[in-house]
Amino acid sequence: MLRLLAGFTNLYPVWIVASSVVALIWPETLLWFSGQWVVWALTIVMLSMGSTLTVDDFRRLVKMPGAVALGFVLQYTVMPLGGWLAARWLQLEAGLALGLILVASCPGGTASNLITFLARGNLALSVVMTMTSTLLAFIMTPLWCQILAGQYVPVDPWALSLSTVQVVVVPVLVGVFLNWRFPRQIAATASFAPAVSVVAIIFIAGSIVAQSAESVIAHAGRVALAVLLLHLLGFVLGYVVARLLGFPIISSRTISIEVGMQNGGMAAMLARKHFAAQPLAGVPAVFSSVIQTVAGSLLAAWWRMRLPPDTDAAKVKESAAARAAESGA
Repeated sequence: MLRLLAGFTNLYPVWIVASSVVALIWPETLLWFSGQWVVWALTIVMLSMGSTLTVDDFRRLVKMPGAVALGFVLQYTVMPLGGWLAARWLQLEAGLALGLILVASCPGGTASNLITFLARGNLALSVVMTMTSTLLAFIMTPLWCQILAGQYVPVDPWALSLSTVQVVVVPVLVGVFLNWRFPRQIAATASFAPAVSVVAIIFIAGSIVAQSAESVIAHAGRVALAVLLLHLLGFVLGYVVARLLGFPIISSRTISIEVGMQNGGMAAMLARKHFAAQPLAGVPAVFSSVIQTVAGSLLAAWWRMRLPPDTDAAKVKESAAARAAESGA
């Protein structure tokens, strides 16, 4: 059972693509999933995220302030500005430009923790950076949307801030509290939480495509290119800047992954709730969920095979290789 759940969770890009295809062919199957359904779905995702965090995760903030601060700064400068530049360069229409900037202005997503684990990065650092960018998203996301997306459509930063607090920050904090107060009960549900989150994101993605199926097909090429450029920029600059500032390779890789991956579910919810007059605003979030996971997974596989020689995992790998060579001799 646990293996099936883990396999289902790890294949979530496949399910997102599948739900999008279903929504394109039979939009009526997912049109009903709108309004409060989307809000509650994201609330469940963020509550699940919070339930994986502990008080010790907050204590780690004081042990790695430099890396956390750098990740936060890059998250909320490189990505929003990169989204704005990509939208301008590709001359996206107002709704798509708004959606791309919204994705770029969101905090890091929980998928970055999985990709960091696969890349053998610093998982504790990844978790703390995701937590930090998420808890402060109610300030940073509305601020960047007002500055960068306000030229396309009117933006109400206070409404965005309130929604972010209600649907993102509060559920995370509630999850942390429940994990602290009822650790045994939360541990019993830990195996199911990721799968439930995946189901929620699948429905969010499918409903967005269903709302504007014809437009998604018409603009798929440019949106995919814009989203790909955004995430590649985050991955590259996250790593390069961290290395230039003297951070170790493992930390730099972790910062790269954290900066390059966004909370697409949050972007989708905000688009549906606050920009209903722009039905295309949620489309970049769907493309982002798939593209960032595929790109991040490929990057993780590349780095996993090229561990720095001074890491424990690399030493174990070298020792195993040496023993195999000796036994073969």
